[in-house]
Amino acid sequence: MKRIKVSNNVIRRLPRYLRKLDELKASGVGRISSSNLGQQLGLTPSQIRQDFSSFGEFGQQGYGYNVAALRDEIASILGIDRGFKAILIGVGNIGHALMDNFCFSEWGFSLEAAFDIDPEIVGTVTKGVSVKSMDELPDYLRTNKIDVAVLTVPKEAAVPVARLLYNSGISAIWNFTNVELTEPNSSSLVENVHFSDSLLSLSYYVSERYDEEAARAARLARSEK
Repeated sequence: MKRIKVSNNVIRRLPRYLRKLDELKASGVGRISSSNLGQQLGLTPSQIRQDFSSFGEFGQQGYGYNVAALRDEIASILGIDRGFKAILIGVGNIGHALMDNFCFSEWGFSLEAAFDIDPEIVGTVTKGVSVKSMDELPDYLRTNKIDVAVLTVPKEAAVPVARLLYNSGISAIWNFTNVELTEPNSSSLVENVHFSDSLLSLSYYVSERYDEEAARAARLARSEK
């Protein structure tokens, strides 16, 4: 696939499109217009058409989009069909929850192994994935082609483990440590996940709504005097 430079905002919307198209396909919807899709996602039809045009022409004017075909195109753009391999480092609460409940294979990743320092966890198996000792990690990375490391270690271990991964040439890190990992001299991609971000964004919008309601009430009170 020919790759062109696409804005980060467009890339961030692609998974939303994929989830919605999966829902539509499961509901038996065969075709959908940009207007209808926009209504369901809270986006304008022009925004949707502009996003899709970054990767080619997927629909026909007056005819809409073939849901199954568009879903497969977006899945391919996102790399779901490439068979990426992942490992997980840190089998604590978050790590174990991901192993137990998150279906990596559904999104195109094969979780090959997990690593931890706790001797009571090392040697256990969750959903067919064995937990190895952290001592084995350097050799494992040398002898296995791993695309992504899922990092769920405690905060104090985040930077040293990330440096080990950088030095191993890992392609990408999915970082759940709540430490903002940045390494300008590394070629590794890092996706920093902060659970608080969505909640704080929601907090902003709730605050904004309450402030607007208070301002309207104040204006109404003044007009009634």
